[in-house]
Amino acid sequence: MTYSETLAWLYAQLPMYQRVGAAGFKKGLGNTEALAAALGHPETRFRSVHVAGTNGKGSSSHLLAAVLQSAGYKVGLYTSPHLREFTERIRVNGQELAPDYLVRWVENHRGLFDTIQPSFFEMCVALAFDYFAAEQVDIAVVEVGLGGRLDSTNIVTPLVSLITNISYDHQAMLGNTLPEIAGEKAGIIKPGRPVVVSQSQPEVAAVFEAKAEKEKSTLLFADTRYEARLAAETTTDEAAQAGVQLLNVYRDGQLYLENVELGLLGDYQRLNLPGVLATLDELRAQGFVIPEAALRQGLREVTRRTGLRGRWSILGQRPLVVADTGHNEAGLQLVLAQLARVPHRNLHIVIGVVNDKDVTKALALLPRAATYYFCQADIPRALPVEELAALAHAAGLTGEVHGPVPVAVAAARAAAAPDDVVFIGGSTFVVAEVAELYEPR
Repeated sequence: MTYSETLAWLYAQLPMYQRVGAAGFKKGLGNTEALAAALGHPETRFRSVHVAGTNGKGSSSHLLAAVLQSAGYKVGLYTSPHLREFTERIRVNGQELAPDYLVRWVENHRGLFDTIQPSFFEMCVALAFDYFAAEQVDIAVVEVGLGGRLDSTNIVTPLVSLITNISYDHQAMLGNTLPEIAGEKAGIIKPGRPVVVSQSQPEVAAVFEAKAEKEKSTLLFADTRYEARLAAETTTDEAAQAGVQLLNVYRDGQLYLENVELGLLGDYQRLNLPGVLATLDELRAQGFVIPEAALRQGLREVTRRTGLRGRWSILGQRPLVVADTGHNEAGLQLVLAQLARVPHRNLHIVIGVVNDKDVTKALALLPRAATYYFCQADIPRALPVEELAALAHAAGLTGEVHGPVPVAVAAARAAAAPDDVVFIGGSTFVVAEVAELYEPR
C-alpha cells in the first residue's frame, strides 16, 4: 500500500477517537499490553517521562523534548492528536515519523491487528514505542492521550511522571468531579518513581498526595518551588515579531534565571513552566546533564525543535490574527483572559466545536461584544455548524454561519479592520485547518 492507502486502511479498520469520539476509546490496557508483548515489549527498551493533565500537557511535553534535545540527547516525542498529518504524533529529535516506516510497519503487523483488534490509539502507541526502541532514543517524552490510568500509554514505567492541570473535560469517560478526573490522571504515578504536579489545586491535591503515598513516590507541587514572571511588558506586536516572551524565573522565592526567552507566547505557558523545570530537576538527579545554556536554548527554540503549533500562534498583523487550540472550560478561560488584554477595536471570533462536549458552558464564557463566524471542522465529530449557531444565538452571541473552516477564516479576515483582532479556536480540529499555521516563519 501507499502511505495514503495505509492511512485509509487504518482509519477504516480501527475506531479513531480523534474522528468519531467515544466510540474510538477503549478502556483498559489489555490490547496495548498484548501488542507490546507481540512486539517484544519495546516500552522497556527506552527511558521515558510520562505527561498527563487536562491542559498544558502538550506544551509541557514539547518543552521537555526541546530542552533535552538541546542538551544533546536523542529524544523521542509522542503526542496526540495530530493537527494536519498523522506522522506529527511520533518524532525523534523533532523529525516526524517517515511515511515509509508507517507503511512497512503496518504491512508487517496486519495479522497482529486482525487478531487483537486494537483501537486506532492503541495501534499508535504500539507503533511509537516500537519506533523509539528501534531508534534507540536516550529518552522519550510520552504524552497521555486521554485520562491516564487506563490510557494506552500507561504501560511505560517512566523516570518521572508530570501532571499539569486538572479541569473539566471528557467527563463521560473520566468522571464528573475534579477529584474523580484527578484520580484518573494520578493513575500514571508508578511505584517508587517521582511525580511532579505543575499546579497546586486545593480541590485535587489530596488525590495526588494519597496516590503518591500509596506508591511510595516522592511528590512535588512545582509552583511551590518555581514561579515564572514577565521580565518586561511587551506589546503583542513586539512579542509576535520576536516570537518569544521574556521571563524571570524564581526558585524558592529567589531569582534563579533572568531574562529567559520562552518561545511560546500564551500567558498560560507561565503555568506550565514550573512543572517543566521541576521535571528537568528530577532528570538531573537521575544523571541527565542539562546545562543552563541548553535549558535556555530549548525553551527559546521549542517550536523549531519540536514542530509545536497552535498554542497562541500569531498568524498575521493588522489585523492581528491568533489561533489557539484551547477548547475546554479552563483552557478557554485562560485564552479569553489573554485575548481581553490585547488592545483592539473590534473582535472577530472564528469558532467551531465537537459534538461530544458541553457546548453551553463554553458559549457562556465567550464575549458578547464580538462578531462570530461559525464553522464546522472536516471530521465526523464536528458539531453541525447550524446547530452551533443556534446554540450561540440563544446564548446571546452574534454571528453568521460560514460552513468550512477556511471560508470562515477568510470571511473574518476580510471583515476585520487593521486595528481589529481575529481569533480562531474552539477546537483543535478547527485550528488544524488553518493553512497559515503551516507556513514557514
